[in-house]
Amino acid sequence: MSETASPEIVPDTEHRGLVARLPQGPRDLAMLARLDRPIGWWLLFWPCAWGVWLAGAGWQFALLGWLLLGSIAMRGAGCVYNDIVDAKLDRQVARTASRPVASGRVSKKLAWSWLIALSLVGLVVLLQLEPLAQVVALASLALVAAYPFMKRITWWPQAWLGMVFTWGLLVGFTHFRADNLGALAAMYAGAALWVIGYDTIYAMQDREDDALVGIRSSALRLGAGVKRGVALFYTGAVALWALAFWLYREDWVALLTLIPAAWHLAWQVATLDGEDAGNPLERFRANRWTGALVAAACFVVGNAGV
Repeated sequence: MSETASPEIVPDTEHRGLVARLPQGPRDLAMLARLDRPIGWWLLFWPCAWGVWLAGAGWQFALLGWLLLGSIAMRGAGCVYNDIVDAKLDRQVARTASRPVASGRVSKKLAWSWLIALSLVGLVVLLQLEPLAQVVALASLALVAAYPFMKRITWWPQAWLGMVFTWGLLVGFTHFRADNLGALAAMYAGAALWVIGYDTIYAMQDREDDALVGIRSSALRLGAGVKRGVALFYTGAVALWALAFWLYREDWVALLTLIPAAWHLAWQVATLDGEDAGNPLERFRANRWTGALVAAACFVVGNAGV
């Protein structure tokens, strides 16, 4: 198998924007933290905003700014850790063979140093939170550390990612309040299903290579039924979000705020095409708008009448 990406495959790291103008060394570190691919930190940040706004605390722009910085830093740290653990596997997959650690451009020693630096930024953000939210945030570290190994032991690493990537919802909410936990639990469960759906779409890009090197994923497990599976995950997500809103505020009008997000998810499923090399990546990236639409719904439901 070739270790370089074919023309039909979008490589995992790209020289884009400001990253492309950096000298080689800093550029490799930026790419290692996926600073050239902001979709990851948007997907990590939006659940944080959901929690803040569903808590009914108003706009909270300063806190959201800190949480955005934390999302960028900790998503970067997670990517660095993942690349250190998965270097050998990454060399065997066309889309990931050009990653800085897998390709040898960044040593593991330097990668660990970069991981520590990014984690220190996350620590600064952690100190801005209330004590309960700090405890909740720290509780995610075990899940984060275990994630890279899930693809080796289960067909559903996306389910583990669903728990990890939506943890900010719990952090944002508990920064302000520790009640209405039923609504919070339903919102979190729905968010996890959303992540399973969009990461299954993302995993569609690697199905052939993953099968050859023994990496497991929901896209492989679902096989020909992957589109139907994504539809079920998204449907479950919307249903659980609706339940969360109902538990939070027994008002049928509140449920209407989810219509734009539900429509957007339905569009993703209807237009998903695994035969088109670029289509799954485009549909995956479209979830930044899903996150924004759900955030708007959380703001309306959480702050109505405040």
